[in-house]
Amino acid sequence: IGGLDWIFLNGVTAAAPDNIGYAPTVPHQVFMVYQMMFAIITPALISGAIVERVNFKAYFWFLLLWSTLIYSPLAHWVWGKGWLAATGALDFAGGTVVHISSGISALVAAWMIGPRRSFGVQAYAPHNVPFVLLGIGLLWFGWFGFNGGSALSSSSLATTAFVNTTIAASAGGLTWMFIEWILRGKPTAIGIASGFLGGLVGITPAAGYVLPIGAILIGSITALTCFFAVSLRAKLRFDDSLDTYPVHGVGGTIGALLTGLFATKAVNSAGNDGLFFGNPGLLWTQFVGVAATYIFAAVGTFVILKVLGLFMDLRVKPNTEAEGLDVPQHGEEAYGQEFEFGSSLSYQENSPTTNPRENY
Repeated sequence: IGGLDWIFLNGVTAAAPDNIGYAPTVPHQVFMVYQMMFAIITPALISGAIVERVNFKAYFWFLLLWSTLIYSPLAHWVWGKGWLAATGALDFAGGTVVHISSGISALVAAWMIGPRRSFGVQAYAPHNVPFVLLGIGLLWFGWFGFNGGSALSSSSLATTAFVNTTIAASAGGLTWMFIEWILRGKPTAIGIASGFLGGLVGITPAAGYVLPIGAILIGSITALTCFFAVSLRAKLRFDDSLDTYPVHGVGGTIGALLTGLFATKAVNSAGNDGLFFGNPGLLWTQFVGVAATYIFAAVGTFVILKVLGLFMDLRVKPNTEAEGLDVPQHGEEAYGQEFEFGSSLSYQENSPTTNPRENY
């Protein structure tokens, strides 16, 4: 469970700590802020599955409770010398801790809160494709810190993770593009962006343990699996709004299992050899880690939402959902006063002057 030795950052200084064994050369405050990034991006992924209908009050408390009761134990199990680390399970940068946990939690949350009222009636096409591409570019760039930084040093291991990250993302994007081209007749920008993301998710647990050929195969296989998972989610008409489980949950699962195939001590002596390097036992170890994460995150999410539901509404009222959450939940509105430039009507209501340009 831990203690309160570092409460309010007491004793967490800008110097490298001598009392934690897994980042001895990194200033303690840097390590703390870096771990904050992992801690906030994980529940943020869950948000994508429940947008446009979740009550902000419930969402606020869910973030607090989930981060404390689900994310923190998982992070300790894997990265803090917990029981999963003791079994030999490998997760370099968050395949189980971040992607599987958020993916399965998103699935449970979307099921408990229910679909959007217009889901299945209104088409939800991507609103702004250039912004999607800008977003995946920013995400890819940030992922270099996500994976490469998990080496906790500027070293050959960080280089390996950095290179594997971009290789897997590239392989994922190409794979998604080709399978979409073959099965649907047209390659799309949204599709290749989804493939990039699938490749990034898949390589996350393996980034510091595999050779470049392993990164290519992991990125490609993960993207292929995510493609069919997204297609299945659409056919099942399940309202996981941003495909959190089909991409992050499924991608994290595939990536973690493939780590059990392609990992090699030739890359990282602190890791282990996988099935293709003479150690089939690692695949079972990875499966145990995946299964434990699924069970813990799914059950924990269910319990948290059930308890919150006893004290507050999990989703907004139908009329609030129809209006949109900005004004009722936050009192914020954009483009609220519409007028046509050059028309005098809007200005005459508030000014005795009839010249619209003068009023403007």
